[in-house]
Amino acid sequence: MQRRRAQLVLRMLCALLVCAAGARVARGQASASGTPGEPSSAQTSAEGTQNVAADDTLTLFPHSKSSRYWISGQANIILQWHPSFPANYSGPNSLRPGAENATSKLYTLYLGYALTPTIEVFLDVESAGGHGISEAFGLGGITNLDVVRNTTLSQNPYVARFMLRQIIPLTDTRIEAERDALHLATSLPARRIELRLGKFSVVDFFDSNSWGTDSHLQFLNWTVDNNGAYDYAANTRGYTDGAMIEYDDHGWSVRFAETLMPKVANGIHLDADVARARAENPELEARGNRIAHRAGAVRVLAYLNHADMGNYREAVSEYLAGKTSAPDVTVTQRQGRHKYGFGLNFEQEITSQVGVFGRLGWSDGHNESFAYTEVDRTFEVGGFAKGGWWHRHNDRAGAAFVANGIGAAHQQYLALGGLGFLLGDGALAYGPEKIFEGFYTAHLWRGFFASFDLQHVNNPGYNQARGPVVVPAVRFHADL
Repeated sequence: MQRRRAQLVLRMLCALLVCAAGARVARGQASASGTPGEPSSAQTSAEGTQNVAADDTLTLFPHSKSSRYWISGQANIILQWHPSFPANYSGPNSLRPGAENATSKLYTLYLGYALTPTIEVFLDVESAGGHGISEAFGLGGITNLDVVRNTTLSQNPYVARFMLRQIIPLTDTRIEAERDALHLATSLPARRIELRLGKFSVVDFFDSNSWGTDSHLQFLNWTVDNNGAYDYAANTRGYTDGAMIEYDDHGWSVRFAETLMPKVANGIHLDADVARARAENPELEARGNRIAHRAGAVRVLAYLNHADMGNYREAVSEYLAGKTSAPDVTVTQRQGRHKYGFGLNFEQEITSQVGVFGRLGWSDGHNESFAYTEVDRTFEVGGFAKGGWWHRHNDRAGAAFVANGIGAAHQQYLALGGLGFLLGDGALAYGPEKIFEGFYTAHLWRGFFASFDLQHVNNPGYNQARGPVVVPAVRFHADL
């Protein structure tokens, strides 16, 4: 079995290298269309189009820059696996120590229409299928952002986003803007207010990072692509209902969103009673060329969640008093509890082809992890390179290191055998979860890309009695 897996990995790597070698010829054939393309994924960072040669087409079909309509789509297929790794013990929510593999499939149709020059509407339909390794249990930094954490959910298509965008100009001066699946205007007032209302993902607009956000063409790990300590409001699939207001003024922006929380931790249904359950999300962003005249940005984030949450310390106390057979945070749930946290996010160009980025995150950790993942503290630093450095300007590569942690009450809860919605080995020899991830994405032809990704995880699930584990992956992506 191990030999067959090794042969499979080798064949995939060889196929990727052959495709990459042929991509230059394919691009030459594709350039006859003469139409520059844009990425169709809502998460694809702006760098995907800003540094592309004019004769490259990065979508299967060209997209108009003047039409009132937007129609695009994407397919993202990820195969991950890991060999067996050492584990002194395992529990119901552990990363399985035996060798395993899993494939996830994510398909999205993006639709948009500009009702007026200042009013846009969006409707995105999505289908998420397949599985993650160990069904996405056993890690704070789960290795595949496309994975849905509830395998009982249907794989039938569902509405992912349905929202309205209102642009309120505050000046006649206009600046160029990237047109994509969530932004139709190609120019905007330099000073403006933007309103969004409807169904969306909070991280469509908060905690974004040009080099550490996109799971379709860049990194895969949950805590590389997002701030792991940001327990942002979302249902199981990652979406919520809410309203957002943003003020933009040349080199800086400030935004705020009020959104709905799930009824239960990791739940699919949202609580519409905003008097008892809701989330506030403010963020300040500053952009400029202050370091060596190179583009950079810093974002400072905060959040406050209100929901029917359980408390780790209370769950431990009830267990030690003999009231429960094991610590159970769900029996301590009480309406009106809150959880808050902060995040820092930066990106900085070093040269036109190389940049660095990073994040810091902290949450109070007293009440249960509720919507994103079981991380209370996080530190991330990474580097990113664009393919123009080695004469393949549509390729990209990156490497990142993340260290995740949890608070003392959360540690004690897991150590005594408690279960979170993602973690629970039955015991815990605590140590920070340390993750290294590296990837290479090759542009094959038009909107087709292939990637190889490698992750190494020390102390999976914060447990020194388990791991380390290596998780290779191959990803095939198409932008229509």
